[in-house]
Amino acid sequence: MKAAVLFACGEPLRVVDAVQVPVPVRGQVQVQLAYSGVCHSQLMEIRGARGPDRYLPHLLGHEGSGKVVAIGEGVTKVVPGDNVVLGWIKGQGLDAPGAKYAASDGSVLNAGAVTTFNSEAVVSENRCVRLPDGVPLDVAVLFGCAVPTGAGIVLNEIAAKAGATAVVFGLGGIGTIAVMALKAAGCSRIIAVDIEPARLAAGREFGVTDTIDARAVDPVAAIRALTEGLGADCAIDAAGRTRTIEQAFASVRKFGGQCVFASHPPSGERISIDPHDLISGKRLQGSWGGASQPDIDVPRFAALYREGRLPLDRLIGRRYALVDVNVALDDLASGRVMRPLIDFAL
Repeated sequence: MKAAVLFACGEPLRVVDAVQVPVPVRGQVQVQLAYSGVCHSQLMEIRGARGPDRYLPHLLGHEGSGKVVAIGEGVTKVVPGDNVVLGWIKGQGLDAPGAKYAASDGSVLNAGAVTTFNSEAVVSENRCVRLPDGVPLDVAVLFGCAVPTGAGIVLNEIAAKAGATAVVFGLGGIGTIAVMALKAAGCSRIIAVDIEPARLAAGREFGVTDTIDARAVDPVAAIRALTEGLGADCAIDAAGRTRTIEQAFASVRKFGGQCVFASHPPSGERISIDPHDLISGKRLQGSWGGASQPDIDVPRFAALYREGRLPLDRLIGRRYALVDVNVALDDLASGRVMRPLIDFAL
């Protein structure tokens, strides 16, 4: 198979040919990939923003879709021929160790429980979910990370109520899916904050009622002006920056306002908040994949997709061949594309 491999943080990935795929052992599933997503978490890892990497060289990618070609001993939730979603959030099934692949020179290429920047993958059973009916394989990629995180924050952690006022900082893939879920939950006012006018304009197509360009105005002051000085009922930070987490927390109301952040700033950075806000009833929490349980939530989110309440097709961005994975990463980093896809048919 071919695989994009990280040999050193801060350097481009190298696409390696003739990688030997290991035979699945107990708890492992071999999948032929159709598509892989490319997200900011992978970008941070590649560029060293998560601190020292002890597993180099290794494969990458944590959201994908494809077909099961073989299973190891003890696997019961999928069989060869099943189309599956691959994701980083643990679900039901055996928790198998990461596979070790062999390069053509015999050197070892490490992998975690799931990787998707490779044409085939041997993954842990608990990182697979059978693809629900009515979801195409390209859209299915989003169910590996972006949908469980973005929609999961709204439906599992905030439990947004009809009529609520919500704010989303950052209209990338996760932020835009959060907007869709907030609309599906019946929020009457959805305020979006970003620094890209094009993203703000696109947000209105998915349910945003008010937009704030953070380059032009103080977003916290603007949110308070829109909410009669009270602040929003809930805020989601999907930008993953120290400043935006602080602003999202500052933008929610006292005595019940909730702020959830979906990503994190680079390793070593710290956020600063006023402790009085906490004793005044504001809540701040990070999200681990939207508190999603893949085997329960993927079918739930797929039903919302089939009903047209999560119009995910409109998020699918440019498609790239695996050999162009570094172009996809650069395009994501620059904001030229919202959710790049690696298409293994190219």
